[in-house]
Order: sequence, then C-alpha cells, then structure tokens
Amino acid sequence: MASTLCALKESSPRINRRPLMEATMENGSEGSMTSDAEFVREDNALGQPLFKPLSGQGAGGASNDIDMILDIPVQLTVELGRTKISIKNLLQLSQGSVVELNAMAGEPLDILVNGTLVAQGEAVMVDDRLGIRLTDVITPAERIRKLNQ
Repeated sequence: MASTLCALKESSPRINRRPLMEATMENGSEGSMTSDAEFVREDNALGQPLFKPLSGQGAGGASNDIDMILDIPVQLTVELGRTKISIKNLLQLSQGSVVELNAMAGEPLDILVNGTLVAQGEAVMVDDRLGIRLTDVITPAERIRKLNQ
C-alpha cells in the first residue's frame, strides 16, 4: 500500500503550510489524508525582519509618539452633584423647579475626562464666565488602582 502526500498550495507568501500527519485509509484503498496543517510564518520573502530594530533612544524617542496624540479632543465635564428621582417626580419638573443634589455647598466639584474622574476643584469666575480651579489632581497610579477595584 502506497500512500500519497497531498500538496497544499500556498495562499500567502508569508505562510508555509506543511502537513503534520499523513495516513492511509483503513479500507484498503490507496489515498491519503492530512490532519491539521501547521502554519509557519516567515518574516518575508527575503528573510528580512518585519519590525525595525530597536534604537537605543529609550524614553526620549517616545516624545515623538506622544506628539501624535496631543491634538485628539477629549470631553471634560465638571459635575456639581448627582441625585436619583422617580419618573413621576421627573415628569413633574417645570421651569423654576429645584432639584436637590447629593453634594454639599462648598464641596469640591468632580472633574471628569471622558467619564473618568481625574481631578477635583472649586468654581471660580473668570471675567464674566465660570471656570474651575483645580484643588486635587488624581495621579495615574490612583486611577489605575480605582479601575482594579
């Protein structure tokens, strides 16, 4: 009984397909079947690496990467407080209604960036506009710690 190896065509120049196992059919007829194929990635046709070699710049080279994201807009929100009310009370709200919040007068206001608390501060007047003076900035380590809780 001779067994024949099934040839697999390469569909990508970066992948070699080699059969892992060759078997002969049990019923006596000649043929072959291959089980799973092993996929081996080559760097490229010339054997060149796909990634640039690391330079010895260290963290100094990272400033170029940071420059790329500095102009991405983010949503900054200053939150006075929160409360929960029933739908019945919500539907009864009208002009002049007062909604009580969970925050006390004079408490720091929460400053959120894209919904994540990053600082606290107090309201101030800047000319004829409202502003906020930061009184406490949450460190990145504290933010990560809060995410893990």
